[in-house]
Amino acid sequence: MKILIVLTSHDQLGDTGKKTGFWLEELAAPYYVFKEAGATLTLASPKGGQPPLDPKSDEPDAQTEATQRFRKDPEAQKALAHTVALSTVKAGDYDAVFYPGGHGPLWDLAQDAHSIALLESFYAAGKPTTLVCHAPGVLRQVKGADGEPLVKGKRVTGFANSEEEAVQLTNVVPFLVEDMLQEKGGLYSKGTDWAPYVVTEGHLITGQNPASSESAAHALLTQLGR
Repeated sequence: MKILIVLTSHDQLGDTGKKTGFWLEELAAPYYVFKEAGATLTLASPKGGQPPLDPKSDEPDAQTEATQRFRKDPEAQKALAHTVALSTVKAGDYDAVFYPGGHGPLWDLAQDAHSIALLESFYAAGKPTTLVCHAPGVLRQVKGADGEPLVKGKRVTGFANSEEEAVQLTNVVPFLVEDMLQEKGGLYSKGTDWAPYVVTEGHLITGQNPASSESAAHALLTQLGR
């Protein structure tokens, strides 16, 4: 069982002068769910190498058992420091794909040609395609076999407008995940802010926020029969 995890390479939070990147919990929690199920993991990013960590996700109040474990895990840290370049990745080599969020993906992965092609390939092949928090925003330009937006007519979730408002970044991000999914014809729904909420539509799995990452990872494993 081979699972691809795709991370952002973008580290600038718009014009704020602040840093962004991937959200640690959204990588760490699924990482161990997959590892404990016996999966072989490959971490990738547009630029390869060490992807930027959103500093907010490294603050004390954002820590979980999984993030603390990940921080102390030499194997995990080595994998993170040496992500493979997305341009070298082939969907056919993997059984499923998982995209953690953080704000970074809204800037790079949402318009990255390699990411778009990979997601279209994974979905067309019927492989579990899972995106959490801001990562469903990466589906912005992804199309189905019919040429229509992949999310059109499908039940999806992602970081809610109310959650973006709560972190005061509504006017900083290039687009709002909830609005975009609806504009593309997705049947968007959400749960309580900051609580786990996962939507499974066929083999497309989306999670609303950081708290949804572990549940989304388990939903992916269920699709693989694990």
